[in-house]
Amino acid sequence: MNIVILTGAGISAESGLGTFRDKDGLWTRYRIEDVATPEAYARNPALVHEFYNLRRQGLRTAVPNAAHFALAELERRHGGDFLLVTQNVDDLHQRAGSQNVLAMHGELQNALCAGCGHVWSAPDLMFAEDRCARCDVNLCRPDLVWFGEDVRFLDQIIEATEKADLFALIGTSGNVHPAAGLMALAWESGAATVEINLEPSAVASAADRVILGRATEVVPVWVDETLTNAVRLRK
Repeated sequence: MNIVILTGAGISAESGLGTFRDKDGLWTRYRIEDVATPEAYARNPALVHEFYNLRRQGLRTAVPNAAHFALAELERRHGGDFLLVTQNVDDLHQRAGSQNVLAMHGELQNALCAGCGHVWSAPDLMFAEDRCARCDVNLCRPDLVWFGEDVRFLDQIIEATEKADLFALIGTSGNVHPAAGLMALAWESGAATVEINLEPSAVASAADRVILGRATEVVPVWVDETLTNAVRLRK
């Protein structure tokens, strides 16, 4: 059985990392156009770095939760191809033990030179005057995909989704494209589709099954069920 998982901010919320689009989300306190676009970085890099420095500090103290560990167990124990696609920029899936992870929106723990493309581990604090160790220009930014930029690994993600036997969407609103289109693509390609969220997403109509609840509670139960069913199918 080939499995593709898509995760969003909801899976990391119980690790203390803020979500974006709920009533208390980050976008209620910061304007997207001020901190999450290339234009914002060009206009006021100090403000952009201030925002991501705060997020990076929060990530340093966050730890994976039961949902992260359950998905890592699913990858270890199931019998086919497995791909975990995350919209999150944290590294909690990797720290929980997941191996085949594609971070389509980049990785907060890394820095990127907008001049030469050099990538390195970001320090706790980054500043507008920081210079790239490779080309010595002061165009250092978080290694993230901002609004208006192309997501990463899209061709690979689409190919895996089209081949999936099981597709699960976990902790995402289904409002941000192109990730929001993956559930429908999986369903149209013949996969069994599952959504796990606190409340139905914008793409819940493409799910064969919708499971509502806290990720730390319902994801481990769903993983156990999925592994049990996989064993039965192999017998």
